[in-house]
Amino acid sequence: MEINQQDQERYILAQNRVVRIKKFYKHLLIYLIVNIFLSIMFIVGEINDGKHFSEAILNFSNYKIWLYWGVGIVFQFCVTFGVQLLLGEEWEQKKINEYITKHKKNYY
Repeated sequence: MEINQQDQERYILAQNRVVRIKKFYKHLLIYLIVNIFLSIMFIVGEINDGKHFSEAILNFSNYKIWLYWGVGIVFQFCVTFGVQLLLGEEWEQKKINEYITKHKKNYY
């Protein structure tokens, strides 16, 4: 059974999408593990420095890394799952079609 070119292209695109999704979930897992570990270490460090547990838990500086790294996770989520904020795939396809149409007009 011979696979035509279009089916082969669809397969490659689907395969690339699955790879991106897999990378996103790995990155998310690393984000959670590392940030939980770091938050625990920061809180324990503050308790060892003499702060009460409630003060250490409520200190925002212990969670800044969650916020900063989280911004990157949100952008990766948007790219991976198709929430294109600016110049996404639809824009690319529209521009490609526009240039093809323009190119054809120049030759005819």
